[in-house]
Amino acid sequence: MTSVLLRGGSVVGETGALRADVLVEDGRITGVGTDLDVPAGATMVDCGERLVMPGSVDAHSHGGSLVFEPEVQLALLRQGVTTIVTGQDGVGPAPGDGSYADTYFAAIDGPHPTYRGGGIGALLDTYDGTTPVNVATLVPAGTVRQQVVGDVDGPATPEQLAAMRATVRAGLDAGAVGLATGLDYVPGLFADTAELTALCTEVAAVDGLYVSHMRGGYETNARAGLDEIAAIVRSSGVRAHVSHLHAPVDLLLEALADLERTGTPMSFDAYPYSRGCTILSMLLLPAALARPGTTDLARTIADQDGRARVRGAVLDRVLGRADLGTGWAEQITLSHVPAAEFHALQGRTLADAAEATGTDPVDLALDVLVDSDLQVTVVMRVPRPRTADDLAPLFRHRGHAAGSDGIFVGTHPHPRAYGTFARYLEEYAVAGRLTWPQVQRSLSTTAVERYRLGDRGRVAVGAVADLVVVDPETVAAQSSYDHPMRVAEGIDDVLVAGVRVLADGALTHETPGQGLRRVGDGTR
Repeated sequence: MTSVLLRGGSVVGETGALRADVLVEDGRITGVGTDLDVPAGATMVDCGERLVMPGSVDAHSHGGSLVFEPEVQLALLRQGVTTIVTGQDGVGPAPGDGSYADTYFAAIDGPHPTYRGGGIGALLDTYDGTTPVNVATLVPAGTVRQQVVGDVDGPATPEQLAAMRATVRAGLDAGAVGLATGLDYVPGLFADTAELTALCTEVAAVDGLYVSHMRGGYETNARAGLDEIAAIVRSSGVRAHVSHLHAPVDLLLEALADLERTGTPMSFDAYPYSRGCTILSMLLLPAALARPGTTDLARTIADQDGRARVRGAVLDRVLGRADLGTGWAEQITLSHVPAAEFHALQGRTLADAAEATGTDPVDLALDVLVDSDLQVTVVMRVPRPRTADDLAPLFRHRGHAAGSDGIFVGTHPHPRAYGTFARYLEEYAVAGRLTWPQVQRSLSTTAVERYRLGDRGRVAVGAVADLVVVDPETVAAQSSYDHPMRVAEGIDDVLVAGVRVLADGALTHETPGQGLRRVGDGTR
């Protein structure tokens, strides 16, 4: 049995922070207070003036395939993240052999190094004792639809719907914590509300969580997406959670209050950045050309007339978006471009890159997409950036869970992957916009409760010892849009299941992380 004593720090609880030692034995907290009986040989961690908090849960992560890499592990742990939830936006390696996700979401999730089939259970097995952080997963509904129906438009047949329900049920039985949809991605956007309701009936039966990238964009269109989720909740009885919720804050708070009054309350994740990140094909291309691979796009734009038609469709899409409009090319920055010919354009806006290469932004985007097999991500500015003061009322909402939407692929990712949780601590807790207990709830407790992640999310006797030690004087995100891969500062000591995985700011290379499996109304 291993023992660790976190000595001299202050434990953040529901009402504030109180000076207390924390004793950990065999993976769980066995004492919180002063004058603890400490076993001989216990490892001592001097917390000084630092705070002891439960490990953060990234409620929306794209790190499930890259979490085996030390650079990604360090980026997570230096922010205090001890658990990530994957399978987001309806795409993931399992079920199936992983080839669909490796193709369509290669620029977001990256390829899983070992999973080649076997379903959700086999995917969760890949995390047991192989990584310092825990990984939970959702059943990705887009992957399920692609496996059963393909990436064609139109409703599923009754037989196909029955097969999809069986696949979702099998994933939940194997340990998935719920179901995820991405209703702007192919083929998720082809699923109608009736299909989603049928799938969510399986989720409701085991008290799982329905997590949705809403249909039709966010911002001023957010209410329509929320209303569709509410209809699914009413018909299926499922609990619901909204992915990366962004829109005018007053609109969101009013909508969330209305949903609660009508008996369809929802939780949600959001990140403290004003810019978004997505795959360029989803942003620009009509669905018929945004399928995995580039055969359809390359063939369509091979002649002058075909390219002109696609150019028109692209311009209709971007000019019709409330979050882009006429200055769209200046607002889109190339993040990950694997094509060697265009690799040097990473970090430049489409407008700047087009000028530098002597071409037009639409033509450049089409060429980049074809040469990169559609595996291109971009960072996207919004017309009116929201400040920390703007976002604070949203983050105070008890339904809010911190989610980075973090993408670790490429050399110029969005800085949220490396900075989200440190930025919450720095700009909201330290700056006083939220109390430390409020931030702790957002960073850990809400996600633990909503995803049913077991006895985590609190510093209390009996809880799993996923713990972080935070220095409020120095905690800060170091990543930025210009330097997106700088690791955070101010968190140097982290425990997962009672094992030190970060000590004095460095990886210990211990791997106590697990694939967290849903069991009954919780996980193990």
